[in-house]
Amino acid sequence: MASKLMISITHAKDNTDKATVGFVVANASVASGVETVVFLSTEGVRLSQKGYADDIHEEGFAPLKKLMDDFAEAGGTIWVCSPCFKKRNLDENNLVANATIVGGAKAVEFLTTGGSALTY
Repeated sequence: MASKLMISITHAKDNTDKATVGFVVANASVASGVETVVFLSTEGVRLSQKGYADDIHEEGFAPLKKLMDDFAEAGGTIWVCSPCFKKRNLDENNLVANATIVGGAKAVEFLTTGGSALTY
């Protein structure tokens, strides 16, 4: 079993199902004791903003805000793609819990040192 897992989420309100399922899997991973990172890129970076996910609730799943809060409380890490974030003129001072803006090199390092990845 992989000791490190990256869940790459590339969607937000443009595909709330993928955004939600990404965090469902991330929660299962971190709950299993796996070092888990959610990497938000392209439209997914919008999830890094406090309040953005508050009204996202896919039928059959917990609300996305709860999934994100649970992930942070369990010690999960959220990395936010710097160029994607900047392109969308988002607010660095409005990041959700456990979120950090990073460059692509951080993701590459994680994956080349034993991490596996899933993309939503």
